[in-house]
Amino acid sequence: MQWMMPGMAALFAALILVYFLVQRRRRWLLAAQSLSANLAACEILLNLIASLQQHRGMSSAWLSGDAGFKRRLEEKARQIDELLPRLRELAQRESLQAHPCLTPNELQLFRFRWEKLRDGLAGHTPEQSIARHSELLERPLSWLAAVGEARVEPLFPDAGLQRLARNYASRLPALSECLGQARAVGAGVAAQGRCSPVARVRLVFLVSRAESLLQSALAGESGSRAESARQAVQRMLLGIREELLSGRVELPPEQYFALATRAIDLVFSWMDGSGESLLHAGQSWLDAHQDVPVLN
Repeated sequence: MQWMMPGMAALFAALILVYFLVQRRRRWLLAAQSLSANLAACEILLNLIASLQQHRGMSSAWLSGDAGFKRRLEEKARQIDELLPRLRELAQRESLQAHPCLTPNELQLFRFRWEKLRDGLAGHTPEQSIARHSELLERPLSWLAAVGEARVEPLFPDAGLQRLARNYASRLPALSECLGQARAVGAGVAAQGRCSPVARVRLVFLVSRAESLLQSALAGESGSRAESARQAVQRMLLGIREELLSGRVELPPEQYFALATRAIDLVFSWMDGSGESLLHAGQSWLDAHQDVPVLN
C-alpha cells in the first residue's frame, strides 16, 4: 500500500491545483461580466449627462429671448424622459451592494426633481435655470464617478488602465460639465447681446477651470480623439474670450451654441474611446486565460 501513497498525494495535489484554477477562471469571468455591465451603465449615465447639459444650454438661450430653441427643448426633454427608466437595472443591482453607488430611492428622487424643473421651466430666469440644471447634474456625475471608482478601476491591476478609467468616469465628465456650464452661460450672453458683470465673472472662472481639467485629462494620454477634443475645446475657450468677454457681443446664440456643442461632443467622443479601450483591455485579459477550464 505504501507504493500508492506518492500517487495519491500527486493526484490530490493535482485536484487542488485544478480547483484553484477553476476558481480563478470563474473570478475572471465574473470580472469580465461586471466590467461589461458597469461600462454599459456608465454609457447610459453619460448619455443622461450630455442630454441634461444640452437641455440646460437650450433653456438658457430660450429664457434669454431666443424662441428658436423651444422645439429643440421639447425634443431633448423627451430624450431625457426615455433615458431614466434604463437606469433602474443599475439602481437595483447597486442596492444589493454594501456601499451602493446608486439606489432606487435616489433615482426616484432625481426623476421627481427633473420633472419639476421640466414642467416649471418657463417660470425661471436664465440664471435660475442654469443653477437648477447644474444642481440636478451633480447627481448623475457623482453616480458615474462612484461606479468608475468602485466598480471599474479595481478590475484593472495596471496603473495606466486605472488612469484611463478615472479619465472616463471622472475627469472627462467634469470637463464636459464645466464646458456645459460655459455653453449655458454663454448662450444667454449671446442671446442678450451683452455680458453682465456676473456672467463675466462666471465665464472667466469656467474658462480657467476648463483649461486645468483639460490639461489633467491629457497628461499621459494621447490619440486622435483626445487631440480632436483638445483643439475643439481650445477653440471654444478662445471664442469665449474674444467674442463674449471683449466689449460688445455680436456672436449669434445659435453659432455660439454650435461652437460649444462641437467641443463638448468631441469630449464625449473621447470618453467613448476610453470606454471602448477599457472594454477591449478587459476582453484581452480574459482571452489570455482561455486555456483555463471552467467546471459547471
